[in-house]
Amino acid sequence: MRKAEKMSKKKFDTLWHGLIPALILPAIVLLGFWIIRSDRGFLDFLVQFQEMNMLSKVVSLCAIPNLLLFFIYIWTMRNFSARGVIFATLLLALIMVILKFV
Repeated sequence: MRKAEKMSKKKFDTLWHGLIPALILPAIVLLGFWIIRSDRGFLDFLVQFQEMNMLSKVVSLCAIPNLLLFFIYIWTMRNFSARGVIFATLLLALIMVILKFV
């Protein structure tokens, strides 16, 4: 039984199993924020924040749920998936820096 448990954990303990949800989760949070706070189209919503020089701050707030995802992977001993979350968060940080200076 122990070997079967280890095999099932190994199956979902990959970089991709952390990277993909960590990229999708901030997008879902941003869409939720748009649905709750705006009566405009999605692109107008993003342009409005870009004009106020706040788009990078909004993207950084949308990345906060990745912290919970990271800890879930750590608590369930899925270290490679946790690395994927860190990698995705670094990609989001790069996007925030680009948005800040463009």
